[in-house]
Amino acid sequence: MKFLSMVRIKEDGPRMPSERVMQEMGKLMQEMTKTGALVSTGGLAPTAQGKRMRSNFGKISVQDGPFTETKEVVGGYAILEAPSMEKAMEITRKFLEAHLDEWDVECEVRPFSGPEFGCRGGQ
Repeated sequence: MKFLSMVRIKEDGPRMPSERVMQEMGKLMQEMTKTGALVSTGGLAPTAQGKRMRSNFGKISVQDGPFTETKEVVGGYAILEAPSMEKAMEITRKFLEAHLDEWDVECEVRPFSGPEFGCRGGQ
């Protein structure tokens, strides 16, 4: 099964990890890629560089970043391959532990849905 781990950070928090965190993350990503648990990962630019689009019952609107009403934002993501939610959570725990004591970070883990991911009926 594939899972999306959305990495939530505080918008006004640190943008770049320390060298120590980068080394830990590098080791972890190499290990997870080798085992097939990590499919893809990436970071996102600050919301100041983004835009939001919304369809409100057919009326399309666009909002330029930064999104001041938002305190926590998705700062990155990881697509994981795991046999169960429990295993995806174990992988995510390792990711959080790799941030050591330097970051306040949260991950939301959700399974992909749809027949292309082996799911039926929108599950």
